Amino acid sequence: MEVKHKSTKVPQLKNSIIRQLYFEKSLSCSELSALFKKSLPVIIKNLNELIADGYVEEVGFASSSGGRRPLMYAIKADAIYIVAIAMDQLYTRIAIVDLHNKPVAEIEMVELSLNENAQALSQLIQHINNSIKKTGIDKRQILGIGIGMPGFVNVVEGVNYSYLSSGEQNLTQHIFSATGLPTFIDNDASIIALAEQKFGVARSQLDTMVINLGWGIGLGMIVNGEIFRGHDGFAGEFSHIPLSEDGTLCVCGKKGCLEAEASMLVVTEKAIEGIKQGRISSISSFIDDPIKLMGDAIFDAANKGDQFVIELLSDAGYKIGKALAILIHIMNPQTIVLSGRGAKAGNILLAPIQLALNKYCIPRLAASTKLLVSDLAFDGAIIGAAALVMEQFDYEKITPNIKQAPMEKAI
Repeated sequence: MEVKHKSTKVPQLKNSIIRQLYFEKSLSCSELSALFKKSLPVIIKNLNELIADGYVEEVGFASSSGGRRPLMYAIKADAIYIVAIAMDQLYTRIAIVDLHNKPVAEIEMVELSLNENAQALSQLIQHINNSIKKTGIDKRQILGIGIGMPGFVNVVEGVNYSYLSSGEQNLTQHIFSATGLPTFIDNDASIIALAEQKFGVARSQLDTMVINLGWGIGLGMIVNGEIFRGHDGFAGEFSHIPLSEDGTLCVCGKKGCLEAEASMLVVTEKAIEGIKQGRISSISSFIDDPIKLMGDAIFDAANKGDQFVIELLSDAGYKIGKALAILIHIMNPQTIVLSGRGAKAGNILLAPIQLALNKYCIPRLAASTKLLVSDLAFDGAIIGAAALVMEQFDYEKITPNIKQAPMEKAI
């Protein structure tokens, strides 16, 4: 029994060290010792083994604060790779990233509609396999696939109840069977919240609401330092907060939902309609282009002072602020982070959101909540998808494959 106990304990410590170095960039032996409550000799022994296996490297000494400078250790960027995928209702981004979350090849963006598309899953799998093949990386050097996607996602069961039907197999098993790589899925807003918690402006925040401003409007919830998903994993359906009784019909079948009134898709549609009715705007040349290009043009134009676009974003921001007032009354968060695609126009959205909070929030509640714009922005979904995989890192499962695989580099 004693041997069995030792054989399971050591890999757990190595897993923890690797994950911690991934999330913290670099740490010293003493910091790891204090973090895991292990002696320095135990930490040093495990670090040396991880260096020998190619996961960890020495990165020099910490900056001086008086006294002897400690030697710092970091995760080795090219030890293994991760397939990080960010999906929305219209487009999918596929990145192969190293352990510093840097893409090793150009991020692929493919048009992949999820609504009423029976071939969406097979198309996704084809794109994944093609993306990996282009890099020239052996699959044995890939830790797994992380996917952030819209819809009602049950992380434990590996199922998306809204999109990507996979028949009798659950979704994660289906993708694993088709790619040979362990697969992990989560709701896109929760993925972005994970990225903000580990690498963004929500670091060290215990109670944070992360708003994913994309074609829809999502909510990732950090409660007491943990991603909160609710009883069935569906918590955070912020986009379907009703703002009015007689508003625009939403895809959910109800009227007046936030998503139907203020999402980036709605802003884009209103921009196109306004230009057709004679409104003057610098984005008029984009109205016949794909919606992605129109959306990007809106953010660029807003940041250059386009009056019509700012008007549209201000209206959306005010409605988002009205919904956030409800959220603040319920959750009393420490921080609200504006993230996702719409964070590109975050500074423009802040003023109308704050105006709505001033009108609809009890001052004592709103006064203690900070409103921040993400510095990860559109990259948050890719970073969060990679972090989702790294949270599942298993030294014993991945190491034999890595040692057998040829050390091929991305091309």
